[in-house]
Amino acid sequence: MRRGWCVSVRALALLGGSVLAVGTAAGASAATGHLAGHRVAVVRPGGLARQLTGFGTRNATSANWSGYALHHGTYRSVSANWVVPKAHCKAGDGHDYSSDWVGLDGYGSNSVEQTGTDTDCQGATPRYYAWYEMFPAPSKLIGHTVRPGDHMSASTVFNGGGKFTNKLTDHTRHWTATEHRKLASAKRASAEIIVEAPSSQTGELPLANFGSVHFTGSKVNGTKIGSHHPTKITMVVSGRHLDRVSALSHGTNFSASFLRR
Repeated sequence: MRRGWCVSVRALALLGGSVLAVGTAAGASAATGHLAGHRVAVVRPGGLARQLTGFGTRNATSANWSGYALHHGTYRSVSANWVVPKAHCKAGDGHDYSSDWVGLDGYGSNSVEQTGTDTDCQGATPRYYAWYEMFPAPSKLIGHTVRPGDHMSASTVFNGGGKFTNKLTDHTRHWTATEHRKLASAKRASAEIIVEAPSSQTGELPLANFGSVHFTGSKVNGTKIGSHHPTKITMVVSGRHLDRVSALSHGTNFSASFLRR
């Protein structure tokens, strides 16, 4: 989320380098993602919601976020499930990116505690991976395989004393990454379940064609997100809607569908 970078170093590391993955599987030590090249620091610039309109209303837009968020209180937990979407990549395209995640903060606050997966493209080549982040520290890759169609569950939980737990489980591949971190500056001013187009210092990076992603079981503070009257956010850049977000069903389920870059 360091927006001072001109490109997504996390994404470039995956596309052209090897990254030290620090996610820890349940009962195992940290793993390393072997991709080729050198190990580099990993950051996900621009994870904060950008260019907001309609903040504080039931419907809002952002240049890089879509999904649902709460921002009228102090939040201690957020969780959801999703199926990793398939990237629709084309030869001749550049580097395109999309992230699916749950987290606290970032919507009207300057810290973010979150975990999720990416569906990216390098031309015609799709890339899938998992990560967590405690901004202002750079994001860290989770060194376990992620593939389209994998059934994921994720949560971010405040444990008191500035301590948080980010947990991500791939039920299809039978791994869990649990990260315990401290961030005393976190305000816990929002909770969200989001599809993101990562950003750079100069603006949003191209959104990958992720097709559709379906979130289920979305909860905040242990109860249905719909019971808290959340804000629905849609990605809009220069008046153009980049995706479409459905209404909530059963107070917990919704979809985001790609429209255009």
